[in-house]
Amino acid sequence: MDGTGTPIRVGTAEDWDAISDLLGNVFHHTASPEERDVEGSVFEPERSLVADDAGGVAGHAAAYTRELTVPGAVLPAAHVTLVGVLPTHRRRGLLTRMMQRQLREIAAAGREPVAVLWASETKIYQRFGYGHAGPRLRMTITTREVRLPETPPAAGSRMRMVRPLEVIPELSKVYEQLRATRTGWSSRDERWWRFVLSDIESQREGATAQYGVLHETADGPTGYAIWRVKGDWNDQGPDAEVRVREVVAADPATYRALWRFLLTIDLARTASVHFAALDEPLQYLVDEPRRLGATVADGLWIRIVDLPRALAARSYAAPVDVVLDVTDPLLTENSGRWRLTADASGSATCTRTEDPVDLACTVLELGAAYLGAVPLAALGAAGTVRELTPDALRTASTAFGWHRMPNPTEVF
Repeated sequence: MDGTGTPIRVGTAEDWDAISDLLGNVFHHTASPEERDVEGSVFEPERSLVADDAGGVAGHAAAYTRELTVPGAVLPAAHVTLVGVLPTHRRRGLLTRMMQRQLREIAAAGREPVAVLWASETKIYQRFGYGHAGPRLRMTITTREVRLPETPPAAGSRMRMVRPLEVIPELSKVYEQLRATRTGWSSRDERWWRFVLSDIESQREGATAQYGVLHETADGPTGYAIWRVKGDWNDQGPDAEVRVREVVAADPATYRALWRFLLTIDLARTASVHFAALDEPLQYLVDEPRRLGATVADGLWIRIVDLPRALAARSYAAPVDVVLDVTDPLLTENSGRWRLTADASGSATCTRTEDPVDLACTVLELGAAYLGAVPLAALGAAGTVRELTPDALRTASTAFGWHRMPNPTEVF
């Protein structure tokens, strides 16, 4: 039995409880009333697609309206989320229909040149042209085995313990000062700050409530850290884990001060971090980098929706003039030959052309390379990008790179 007879409609605010129930079923989690309210606070029903089976929600896909920082620019980006199909309705094509309709509607609206998501299962979204563009570093730090350089605190600086939800203006001020240059960060209005900082007891996994610390100077806040602690003891004494949620610093002195604070919390022996950049500076500060326990995980997946606008919107690390032959079976207006030209300032244009092709790929590879973390040359070595003009891959790969790795900071 297929799902072609199951209509897909735009959601409404009244659908939220049923959508929440579906997602709980799909992700094996029963949401508390508080969780349901918090997640519902950012729900955008007009961007929700419901597979409606006789009045019941059998499948769902949605997007949030936010901005995403990409190399050299901040763009409107569809933040795709809340995707799932009931176990009773799997293998009927509902997910495919919802994801394809969503992408076509994003393209038709013309507001967002890219879509971004976190993948529950990575093999799913490659089928729809999403490329893994923003890997992240996870760390399990043996805190007693690492040391930071001894540096005096900045003159007039101080650390102040805070309750994160009570200091949103201060946190937001620091975040906004840095957001335009931090690839992979998403915009946060008041509603999103409250969502990100929500501290639901059922989600703490036995740890404390959320803590915060502000690093301040006479000119105001220059950074903050958010964490919680999972207390524990063993036969040798205290064995607590500091679970670091977010560290944001405007300068190296603030960065060192915040990490020195987090790595020396009393009674803790471990600090865990799940949202660090591949080039996280902490790796180059500590005396025992092996004790950071660093591993790489997937993070942000990018789908190019409007190819010429997306490629022209970001900046490039070096001049480039390359003709791309792109295949996009879903959004066919992206298919064809495109000349991408960027000057020494990084500014670019992308226009249709009939000139000879330099590189050939699908839209997925361009999505993977879009945030500057995945080299086109690596995709060439994998055989998914084909070089048709000698040296084109080297010059294009250099241009698509960026001086800092993306830093995925939150699952949405």
